[in-house]
Amino acid sequence: MQCPHYDAGRCRSCTLIEIPRPEQVRDKESHVRELLAGYDDLVWLPPVVGPERGFRNKAKMVVTGTVDDPVLGIVGPPGPYAGQSVDLTDCGLYPAALQASFGPLRELVMRARIQPYDLSPPEAGADGVARRRRVTPRDAARRGELKHVLVTLSPDGELMVRLVLRSTEAVDRIRKHLPWLHEQLPGLAVLSVNVQPAHAAVLEGDEEIVLTERSTLPMRVDGITLHLRPQSFFQTNTGVAAALYRQARAWVDEIGPTSLWDLYCGVGGFALHAAAPGRAVTGIEISAEAVASATTTAAELATLPPGAVVGDHDAAWWRDAVREVRFVAGDATDFALGTGNDPQLVVVNPPRRGIGADLAHRLEDSAVRHVLYSSCRASTLARDLAEMPSLRPRRAVLLDMFPQTSHFEVLVLLERI
Repeated sequence: MQCPHYDAGRCRSCTLIEIPRPEQVRDKESHVRELLAGYDDLVWLPPVVGPERGFRNKAKMVVTGTVDDPVLGIVGPPGPYAGQSVDLTDCGLYPAALQASFGPLRELVMRARIQPYDLSPPEAGADGVARRRRVTPRDAARRGELKHVLVTLSPDGELMVRLVLRSTEAVDRIRKHLPWLHEQLPGLAVLSVNVQPAHAAVLEGDEEIVLTERSTLPMRVDGITLHLRPQSFFQTNTGVAAALYRQARAWVDEIGPTSLWDLYCGVGGFALHAAAPGRAVTGIEISAEAVASATTTAAELATLPPGAVVGDHDAAWWRDAVREVRFVAGDATDFALGTGNDPQLVVVNPPRRGIGADLAHRLEDSAVRHVLYSSCRASTLARDLAEMPSLRPRRAVLLDMFPQTSHFEVLVLLERI
């Protein structure tokens, strides 16, 4: 993959871009295979690979420049563009519909007079190139408001836009221009302001102010419509995420458990794909927002009109399938430690830190027959597996969720021996 920003030294985010894609995938699989080499009977499925361009459903844009000339992108990396405002609105990882949203959003910044955070007006250097003047944290905190623009694109072309601000100072002005923004972006479903007052390398704060009538973005995955709220987590690669859910569902259906926990369930992707008539599914998620979204999807599946088909099943099948599906807000480890009745199968999809020793030991000592472990960090996966010697990895698949980087997802099926 060729990228003019990488070639010029303006952006170095795609650390593996100079390596051919097939070699990237081989190296990733070799890495995780080496970490799990002690399981000599582990069967590896062929890697799941999607497009290397236009796959990202989410853009996280740093806003630099000035109120009259805002720049959406990044602050230049070490090198010739260090500290400079770098426009990444044409980044090749973004699909065309996502790229098309950046122009109107840039104009919104100008119309609503939202000053970019932590930047002085550009000053021309000796070579005529505009550069940032260094400002102190104390000065920066007085000078700017807009930190990031976060945009999520659904498979149906709808958008959720979040403006991360230092304070609520600009909220009324943004609201004033909302009708104009709807005209410019007909697919705009959700616009919100996130308040992040700290001068720190933190993407977002706790307070979210939704400015549109709608507060969720429908994300259709294999026919199941998941609902994303502004602070919900969702994989950035929709196509590969769908493949992940399909593989998990295939393994679950092959095993045929009557009870299942989905720990770290998020908006319900694994739980709802694993649902089936006669199967009790409990999803646990720390985010109450995500639990509300998952509950909404389950309710929609329970009330499909006669004749409707979602995925491979009709309305009657789904009504029976979600009858015993429930979602609970809480810590995954606390739930597992505090619940005595073990399910037959557990799905875990933890953050990069993994499930940790407490949950691993709980699963090791339980009556759970199978575990599906979806990991975004192979080193913590290997560490956690070592804490569960009675649950042996039987099958695994690497999913190249993040092309051009060293990151990937791996799904492993464990069976009690």
